[in-house]
Amino acid sequence: MASSEEDGSVEEKESNNKKRTKSAIVTAWLTFYNIAMTAGWLVLAIAMLRFYMQKGTHIGLYRSISRTLKFFQTVALVEVIHCAIGMVRTSVIVTGVQVCSRIFMVWFITNSIKQIQNEESVLLFLVVWTVTEITRYSFYTFNLLKHLPYFIKWARYNMFIVMYPLGVAGELMTIYTALPYVRRSGMFSMRLPNKYNVSFDYYIFLIIVMLSYIPLFPQLYFHMLRQRRKVLHGEVIVEKDE
Repeated sequence: MASSEEDGSVEEKESNNKKRTKSAIVTAWLTFYNIAMTAGWLVLAIAMLRFYMQKGTHIGLYRSISRTLKFFQTVALVEVIHCAIGMVRTSVIVTGVQVCSRIFMVWFITNSIKQIQNEESVLLFLVVWTVTEITRYSFYTFNLLKHLPYFIKWARYNMFIVMYPLGVAGELMTIYTALPYVRRSGMFSMRLPNKYNVSFDYYIFLIIVMLSYIPLFPQLYFHMLRQRRKVLHGEVIVEKDE
């Protein structure tokens, strides 16, 4: 009987040790990832400031930072994997929508339509993204290190109140500005007849994307407001059953 209890105790210890090791590896990876992403967006911020100080204009800014922007924004797809495999307790859908919408803006709008790269709306969402991501990734980094300064916590859960609507406005204005170029060029569109027997109108698709902000933006924005009340004010948020 004693032997059985000892075996059970040994197995429990081994299981706990494995869990601790796994947790340590996950924490180490997430810390490294968030430090790297903080550094990446800081590099972008410095590059943007340096460009403006040297040129005195935002014309040509996007082109000068596009490679760095595309790299770090695309790497953010890793965050969807983090959610999917349970490394972080965040909705895969929410994270996926946020990350993929950014990647879409970078690769299929701003990078693909060179005529809009110097628009003020592009500068607007670039500034908003940069400030937001530096704040977000530094928050995650210090939180993982268990040394979270209050001003970073405050910035994380207050700045979005203004930054989020500004970012969305910049994105929508950029897509709207791109519409005439997309319509004239027929880019990314497929007309019938073709060997795949499929039609696709990128112009119409962009209009649908713009309309999708109507239901999606309030949901994401109010989700952040609930998180703000929970974190800064300690409110217990009770989610209603659908």
